[in-house]
Amino acid sequence: MNKIRQHGEENLDKLLRDMSPELMVGDFVFCSFEKAQYGDHSELEPIAVVSESEGLTLVIKRSKADQYHHKYHSVFKGITLNVHSSLDAVGLTAAFSSRLAEHGISANVIAGYYHDHIFVRGEHAERAIKAMNGLTG
Repeated sequence: MNKIRQHGEENLDKLLRDMSPELMVGDFVFCSFEKAQYGDHSELEPIAVVSESEGLTLVIKRSKADQYHHKYHSVFKGITLNVHSSLDAVGLTAAFSSRLAEHGISANVIAGYYHDHIFVRGEHAERAIKAMNGLTG
């Protein structure tokens, strides 16, 4: 039985073979808030938060941004790689981001403990999944 280590898979061939990219439900946007700190804007229910010197970046559903009248530049679809990748794995991000670049698709990547999440412009989502499904180990 092929058992994935508790901390995730590190073998690039297995990661590419088993990544199973899947669209997340909804449209997402990136919003930046100057002088904000972690915990601010919790009503927006962010799925990711990044603290930068310029402010706090939140990845939120587009509907929340619209509801609270927050500005954003682009609308993204989220793609989750359904393989439990180790945070120590080498080459996975390079492989799929290079593949997406070959297809002219920008990739905004956020790594969670269990999975990688890629945000691509909404109109490129289906092409992105097809391109990533074409990767093999």
